[in-house]
Amino acid sequence: MHAASRDALGRAISQLEGMLGRSSKPVVDAAECGIELFDCVGVLDSDRALRVAVAEASTSGPQRAQLVRDVFEPHVSASTLSVLVQVASDVWSTPKELRTGLVELGRRSLLHAAKLEGQLERVEGELYQLSRILEREGRLTQLLIDRTATPRAKRSLLASVLYGKVSAITEALALQAVARPQEGPIEDIARLSELAAAIRGMKVARVTAAAPLTDEQQRTLSEQLGRIYGEKMVIHTEVDTSLLGGMVIRVGDEIIDGSTAGKLARLRAAMA
Repeated sequence: MHAASRDALGRAISQLEGMLGRSSKPVVDAAECGIELFDCVGVLDSDRALRVAVAEASTSGPQRAQLVRDVFEPHVSASTLSVLVQVASDVWSTPKELRTGLVELGRRSLLHAAKLEGQLERVEGELYQLSRILEREGRLTQLLIDRTATPRAKRSLLASVLYGKVSAITEALALQAVARPQEGPIEDIARLSELAAAIRGMKVARVTAAAPLTDEQQRTLSEQLGRIYGEKMVIHTEVDTSLLGGMVIRVGDEIIDGSTAGKLARLRAAMA
């Protein structure tokens, strides 16, 4: 995202958080706003001319704000409309980045509802586990990225898998991610988990170990990584015996390979 869009998104997040902070029913408003923002993204996705007009830099902010009022006011709550007006009034680098910003705001709104309900840690964990399931279940992931399938069909497929197994907010976030992906379903849902952790003031470390880690080992690892990255850490672990020993740690795009298999691979490469 370019600088202008990052600044616009920052102001929109402040608007969203301020609006929810003043609400007399913040959980309801946050959940409603999140769902409605996703619906608005759907409208923009289906109407390229409208999508371009909302981000058109040659028209004034008030003109763009009036456009979103004309289109969306009859269909969304006052809270959602206030966020849309803020977004439309500001300057975005491209229509695509404005759309990305609206998706981010919708996600944050739903995660804010989870936080207020004391469910944010659960949602973060469920999203992470779902990303791992999709990584393991190649057939399901292929169906979710099928370009010939409609967003509605993808949502229905994933909803049938998730039904009764996760919280309502986790399901809503996951269905949005597969219906209108930014990257791919695995990546988008993993990013959602990371966003949930960030809202909790934490960073996600994905740890693959050759053998299960004890609670004490996980606490020690969390403390060590916290010192390295300067943030509190959420540790998600899984076992892969093919590593032979040690572990592989992934934090964002960074990989720390301390596994025996990794060391042997580097030794073989050095001797080749």
